[in-house]
Amino acid sequence: MSQQTGQTQSLTLVQAVRDGLYREMDRDEDVIVMGEDVGENGGVFRATQGLIDEFGDQRVIDTPLAEAGIVGTAVGMAAYGLRPVTEIQFMGFIYPAFDQIVSHAARLRTRSRGRFSCPMVIRAPYGGGIRAPEHHSESTEAFFVHQPGLKVVIPSTPHDTKGLLASAIRDPDPVIFLEPKLIYRAFREDVPEEAYAVPLGEAAVRREGSDVSVFTWGAMTRPTIEAAENLAEEGIDCEVIDLRTLSPLDEETIVESFEKTGRAVVVHEAPKTGGLAGEIIATLQEDVLLYQEAPIGRVTGFDVPFPLYALEDYYLPEAARIEDEIRETVAF
Repeated sequence: MSQQTGQTQSLTLVQAVRDGLYREMDRDEDVIVMGEDVGENGGVFRATQGLIDEFGDQRVIDTPLAEAGIVGTAVGMAAYGLRPVTEIQFMGFIYPAFDQIVSHAARLRTRSRGRFSCPMVIRAPYGGGIRAPEHHSESTEAFFVHQPGLKVVIPSTPHDTKGLLASAIRDPDPVIFLEPKLIYRAFREDVPEEAYAVPLGEAAVRREGSDVSVFTWGAMTRPTIEAAENLAEEGIDCEVIDLRTLSPLDEETIVESFEKTGRAVVVHEAPKTGGLAGEIIATLQEDVLLYQEAPIGRVTGFDVPFPLYALEDYYLPEAARIEDEIRETVAF
């Protein structure tokens, strides 16, 4: 992490997105922002509010409602030296651009034998919990983790959001940057005013513990920490690891934590089947099987389309469900 000095500001997560974009656009004139309503309207969640006034409509570009066109255009821009940051209004709208992402952005370096790189960021609010309509609450990060050539980043705090976004924009390859909209305005945190970077591929230990390792990311970090604090009153000492980057995965931190505790639970809001929990569990089985003291638990969404409105409360992992799985793992 780059050294931070000077003043701080109290920001929400979505404000940290805006500040991160502003700082990188001010630092590097090749950084441009593009997407549906990102200019005059400031984006559906106001993450780009005011940027068009600061940098003009040649660097903050309102596009047609055409996700494949947005991303495809950005691939061409990136190949010729710009650093486009595209906004997809909701993760559920990203699928029309899937071909451009996996067939072109992710493969450009390999296809051109290193002649071209693709330094672009695809931002999208993701996840549920805000009572949104269909297609607005997707958590399909595993689609993109499965594709070589892409990096996948999911912050959980305002501080990390600004620093990880800076690293994503500066990276020479395409980055999928998923923002947990459930906590866009849930809390504030002191964030340095100046530009800084949080390295990609490094997990954060949010709580140290000795009895069980709990791995999570995004909006699920907060209920996981809440569960850990509640269980501490019962004498169960949980270590909470916020992965932050899902590709590349910080296997070293995952393995080191499991070596210490011998037990693990993985928490994510995506459906269980094919979710990243399975990959994390397989990594532990391959690397540190002899340290294992109990079956590794999973607390996830269910294998159904994301439900509407009040049913979200039953679908999303909550502290009580996380606590139950941790208790079972520790008691084995």
